[in-house]
Amino acid sequence: MASILVVDDEHSMREFLEIMLHKEGYQVATAAGGGEAINILKKEDFDLVITDIRMKETDGLQVLKKCKELHPNTVVIMISAYASTATAVEAMKWGAYDYLPKPFKVKEIKTVIQDALATAQSHESQEKAAADTASATHYHGIVGESPELRKILELIPRVAAAASNVLITGESGTGKELIAKAIHRESPRKDNPFVVVNCGSVPETLIESELFGHKKGSFTGATATRSGLFEAAHQGTLFLDEMAELPPPVQVKLLRAVQEKTFKMVGGSEEISVDVRIISATNRELEREVMDGMFREDLYYRLNVINIHMPPLRERPDEIPLLAQHFLEKYSDQMGKDIRKISAYALDLLKSYNFPGNIRELENIIERSVALEASNIVLPDSLTLSSFKQTQVQSKTESVSLTMPQEGIDLDNVLGQLEKDLLEQALERTRGAKQKAAELLGISFRSFRYRLAKYGLGGDDDVMEEEKKAE
Repeated sequence: MASILVVDDEHSMREFLEIMLHKEGYQVATAAGGGEAINILKKEDFDLVITDIRMKETDGLQVLKKCKELHPNTVVIMISAYASTATAVEAMKWGAYDYLPKPFKVKEIKTVIQDALATAQSHESQEKAAADTASATHYHGIVGESPELRKILELIPRVAAAASNVLITGESGTGKELIAKAIHRESPRKDNPFVVVNCGSVPETLIESELFGHKKGSFTGATATRSGLFEAAHQGTLFLDEMAELPPPVQVKLLRAVQEKTFKMVGGSEEISVDVRIISATNRELEREVMDGMFREDLYYRLNVINIHMPPLRERPDEIPLLAQHFLEKYSDQMGKDIRKISAYALDLLKSYNFPGNIRELENIIERSVALEASNIVLPDSLTLSSFKQTQVQSKTESVSLTMPQEGIDLDNVLGQLEKDLLEQALERTRGAKQKAAELLGISFRSFRYRLAKYGLGGDDDVMEEEKKAE
């Protein structure tokens, strides 16, 4: 049975909510003002707090901030007869679950409460699952627990035990190097070097020398004989990242080194033997590169003995909270900050984002948010939301194309009007059913309600007879 604290300086509203919530089976406590509510919160923990915003002395925003400070997991719903966009944004910034303008329908607030408690329970389950599976989800620095990732983690010990070359494919930022390191650390070569070379970052004129070394005087600037990375990785693992970037002449020499386990330095005549396991990675469709003649087919088959594909983050969104929390703790410790929580609304924004840069982008976002955050919880404002905006607005079947006039536009006003128009269309199409309208727009119900408040589209719903009687 969920416990709820109702905070309102209007006796009639407080009594109405108390009666209604008792009938729904909740445990209910009430406070006649913000100061009283804060005193109660210092002594007790609640699953949910419903608080009016405009109250004498201590207002609802102060209650919200203190509640989040004392009980970060408590869900807070704000209500007010004086709704404003600025106040709604401020409430969401400090972690409010939702913002309801008065008057509201009883059915409406019941739905919001049910959704809020379900969300809180879901977050609690995620935290518990993360704690229960800590050893499995932090495997050699790899964080996650999706079925796709678990299959890869189960495969790593078997791949590590073999001597075969491995090709890891997947988009940039999916964690291919972490997988390569895990294979090395689980292999018999774990006590020997793990050498990384980013084939795309080394100039084409130097990549051969970087891999195989060079003799003194073999080219301009070769003032001394220098060993290459193949020798540095002897009896260990050589990780070739972005290997599709290798130029054709180097591909020929690499093929021989892979097949014969020998090579010659640039400008040298002596055969050098090495014992190296090669793990390669690419974000390209290598089979297409082979078909187009950009990559040698024989080298492709030599490197792609065992293939591991890393799925993009957008295909495993359930891992976003776990990864975000991992990076939050990492950068909070590094920066000496005590930030251990991500607000529910901020988490919703992350889960609804497409992450073209995958895990690397998520890490960057969290690092930046920790650096900017002034409170002890990550709020939406510190996520730099403007960088998330898409260049094109899409629905399930069509895209909206806009042409900029010669004299220019006010971008914020245009985007705001477009968003407002789409909200109104969604409500019209669903005949005012907000949950269905949110689904139609592909956003969460909480995000939909926030946007309604932002544009003053909350409606003029009358309070049902129960409230009138309470008055």
